[in-house]
Amino acid sequence: MKWEHALKDYQMYLKIERGLSQNSIDNYTLDIRKLIKYLEAHNEHISPVDINPPIIQQFIYDISKKVNARTQSRIISGLRSFFNYLIFEDYRKTNPLSLIESPKIGRKLPDTLSEEEIDELIGAIELGKRTDGLYIGERNRAILETLYGCGLRVSELINLKLSDLFFDEGFIKITGKGDKQRFVPIVETTQKYINIYRKEVRNHLHIKEGHEDTLFLNRRGRQLTRAMIFTIIKQLAEKIGLKKNISPHTFRHSFATHLLQNNADLRSIQLMLGHESITTTEIYVHLDKSHLSKVVEQYHPRK
Repeated sequence: MKWEHALKDYQMYLKIERGLSQNSIDNYTLDIRKLIKYLEAHNEHISPVDINPPIIQQFIYDISKKVNARTQSRIISGLRSFFNYLIFEDYRKTNPLSLIESPKIGRKLPDTLSEEEIDELIGAIELGKRTDGLYIGERNRAILETLYGCGLRVSELINLKLSDLFFDEGFIKITGKGDKQRFVPIVETTQKYINIYRKEVRNHLHIKEGHEDTLFLNRRGRQLTRAMIFTIIKQLAEKIGLKKNISPHTFRHSFATHLLQNNADLRSIQLMLGHESITTTEIYVHLDKSHLSKVVEQYHPRK
């Protein structure tokens, strides 16, 4: 069995059997290709069916000198999953990573922004200024307000459709990881900025075929890329002299943290973020120890 054949079958398994998103499938594929590239570089002509633990161990040792513990752990996990699939399909009897331990890593708490920092970032957007004849600032304001106001992943934001907007009901429909759908509340302020963007920017674009239902578009009438959202945020952070290393995900973390600080329950936050497990949502409890103190003071009988 050749690597490309095994990889193609595995990708189909991840898509059909496990229902993973294309982004997740691409990440799994990338880790396996790292191993393939290593084998080619060391002239190791061995199939995925025959590869043995010593070769895998040497590969892990090699990458440990190039990546941090978190990335190393992810690669090991991805490879273990791949070889478990080959066992499941009766191509192999054992997993060559069964005795390889992932490096111990601490849970990294996400960076967050204060309400004042978010206001400052959005306030730094130039409004009423035409770029190539369009008010791009109005679009960027709507993007940041939606990221923060609804707690979206960047992939969810760029894939948001006009047909996903249910403003009369106060919700938007989000397609998240594994194509799982959820409804997220959207406040009137965010609705207002989206409507301004649609009226003053989107309605004046020459929209390309296939992008007619996409909400956020670039100047050429096509769906925005993840990289473009990162660029918008990085430029605004530089403009206000923000020292924190932020990304689109920082707005999602801030959304969850601020809800928790204002006494929202974890279960509601979990549903809005689209987390499979409440354990993932619980990380936000660790961000604000004062919230825990307030809970004890308010509810404990011995307060």
